Amino acid sequence: MKEKQQKKVLDAFQLMLRPIVRVLLRYGIGYNEFAETLKTAFVDVGSSEFGIRGRPTNISRVAVMTGLTRKEVRRLRIKIESGVNAVVVKSTPITEIMHRWHAEEEFLGDSGRPAILRFAGAGNTFSELVKLFGGDVPPGAMRTELKRVGAIVEERNGDLRVVRRTIIPDDDTEKLLTGVVHGAYPLLATIAHNSDPSRTDEGLAQYTVYSLNIDGRDLTRLRRMCRDRLSDSAESFDDLFMAYESIGEGRENRQPGESIAVGLFYFEERDKNADYTW
Repeated sequence: MKEKQQKKVLDAFQLMLRPIVRVLLRYGIGYNEFAETLKTAFVDVGSSEFGIRGRPTNISRVAVMTGLTRKEVRRLRIKIESGVNAVVVKSTPITEIMHRWHAEEEFLGDSGRPAILRFAGAGNTFSELVKLFGGDVPPGAMRTELKRVGAIVEERNGDLRVVRRTIIPDDDTEKLLTGVVHGAYPLLATIAHNSDPSRTDEGLAQYTVYSLNIDGRDLTRLRRMCRDRLSDSAESFDDLFMAYESIGEGRENRQPGESIAVGLFYFEERDKNADYTW
């Protein structure tokens, strides 16, 4: 029975690995480089999450669980403890500015949407926004970049108005990293949690709506409609998160921040060799 379960799990992960391998090969990353990353993940998770009575798992037990040698486990644990593989997730100045423009009360209009801001001068201006939340980026450079990506427009009198909420990276690598860190990882972490028989909560929200019988001639229209609806939903969740950020910032004895995410996505199967059945 256990072997059949393992086979089903491995089959599912072989399917999941197809787009991952496609991306790796596109970037010239072969099996050996990925295998090192995979082994590191096995040792990291095995060491930190499968200990007894809350203690880290010892090297021998990690070796037994993962099938790696004790020597290899020891090497990889030293590598992990050195911080070489630490993943740093941080927002860029441009995304932080757009987030704050939608979240900070002094930069919102009466409707609760981002206010039209004067570039400089007294009061709540764009330059003040950049000074508070843009790091060391000059306001002029930030204005130029936001205009270039189509996030804001400059009125004839020089005022700046938001026209697009989400910043999509131009660089293909940044698009990939953003998608993996903020899209694929939260989804897979939720799946891992919900399928854990030892969990004590009711599980996390995880919904997928699908169809297997869409006429190909309707895909263009349906794709556009789904994009619009997903965009509206994402903005509503972003508003909700920002409201709670504001509530938390005003509290005394505020607890350390926790990361949460809601994933919304549209999918079309384009890998004709992906062998699976819904």
